[in-house]
Amino acid sequence: MQRYDWLKKIQRMDPETEFTEIYRISSWYEFPWDTTQSLGFALYRTYAVPSIGRLLARTGEFTRRTQKRYDDTLLILEAVVEHGFASEQGREAIRRMNRMHGRYDISDDDFRYVLATFVVVPKRWLDDYGWRPYSAHEVRAATNYYRELGRHMGLRDIPETYDAFERLLDDYERAHFGHDRGGRDVSDATLGLMASWYPAPLRPSMRMSSICLLDDPLREAFGYPRPPAALRYAVRAGMRLRGRLVRLLPPRRTPFLARDGRQVRSYPGGYRIGELGTFEEGAAPRGGCPFPHAAPQEPAPSPEG
Repeated sequence: MQRYDWLKKIQRMDPETEFTEIYRISSWYEFPWDTTQSLGFALYRTYAVPSIGRLLARTGEFTRRTQKRYDDTLLILEAVVEHGFASEQGREAIRRMNRMHGRYDISDDDFRYVLATFVVVPKRWLDDYGWRPYSAHEVRAATNYYRELGRHMGLRDIPETYDAFERLLDDYERAHFGHDRGGRDVSDATLGLMASWYPAPLRPSMRMSSICLLDDPLREAFGYPRPPAALRYAVRAGMRLRGRLVRLLPPRRTPFLARDGRQVRSYPGGYRIGELGTFEEGAAPRGGCPFPHAAPQEPAPSPEG
């Protein structure tokens, strides 16, 4: 395989009908590390919306059991990508997600905003730090993938294009970003979690490096002081350098999933999808996936396709 063979395969596919497979190739073969990082930062952005950050702080899951909540979120989202919307595993993952969300009074506007972060933030991340940016096919496929996820969540009025998702995200953040004690607590816990993935002597600098990657409106919403300009430049330049070095590597021939990384630590012996997520002891979760299903499991991609 040559460096751009996966991209050539993607460009032969139809992002209107093969969006899940395109998204798998991008996430598992082309940009596995970047996808995990950017989705983590996408979720992190939502804490700056007080209605979201305050709720997450009140549940205590993002402050008391930060690693497990991070792992469960990644693994539930990954299960849908891995097995497809029509598979039993994909349906079970969506049911778990919907039942967790159904326990709380969350507005559809907040849900649509969270969905927009999953569409927009990874593209912006790759534009800034990736070894190449998303192609037009990948942008459309990611948009269609998260539109499909939104439908399985029972959402209405989902944006139809990437540009519409981008406008939604920017408008929502301008209108709703603001400082809240709960959001700041969840942010502090998340930055602490990110730092914990590194040796103890490096943790303070890794926390500061994460803050250097935040744009000003997001950083100001959490109340963090602006890092020195030279440090921000160095951190961002280092990220761009990493992208240029990755471009020189051979293409990945085997998939790399989030669960394969060292950042997911809650299930060293493995896990079942039905065990993911957080539910109160003895409580019966409400709701499920509101979308009808009736198709076979989607196959994972192969280089020869």
